[in-house]
Amino acid sequence: METILNTQFPDFSVQAFHNGSFKTITSNDVKGKWAIFFFYPADFTFVCPTELVDIAEKYPRLQEMGVEVYSVSTDSHFVHKAWHDASESIRKINYPMLADPTGALSRALGVYIEEEGMAYRGTFLVNPEGKIKLVEINDNSIGRDADELLRKVEAAQFVASHAGEVCPAKWKQGQATLKPSIDLVGKI
Repeated sequence: METILNTQFPDFSVQAFHNGSFKTITSNDVKGKWAIFFFYPADFTFVCPTELVDIAEKYPRLQEMGVEVYSVSTDSHFVHKAWHDASESIRKINYPMLADPTGALSRALGVYIEEEGMAYRGTFLVNPEGKIKLVEINDNSIGRDADELLRKVEAAQFVASHAGEVCPAKWKQGQATLKPSIDLVGKI
């Protein structure tokens, strides 16, 4: 199996529900920005709304950091609107909800479950050059944590702007980083 880490995010054009209207979102909308693509199995389910609300609560901070969030499921944009209208929790979402009813984008990123017609819980962080810098795929029974995703985005942005530095385990903004060199070998 070949990794997609550090490869170019695939070109796409999909319908979305965002801020009370339908719109087309394409790969051109993502160029030049940091972006999170947050795949989930389906609307009107159980774990999915807990994750989408969790990331919605971090959305203002992510936007301050120059990061756009796109949730993605194989539901249609019409179903996204119906879920938004029916659920008090989902009404808290201010980021675009992308529709991938053909599974094309889910397949391109390796998260599509053919026999179920839905996606795994896949998280992809894309840098402004369009390269995938973070890939995380969970079984659908395991929910994700937006705090940990936020930490990883901060680390990715830090190393992107600080050549030669890396972020150790549990690194948080403002903490010390490492500068790999022969002097560190065997001393950490």
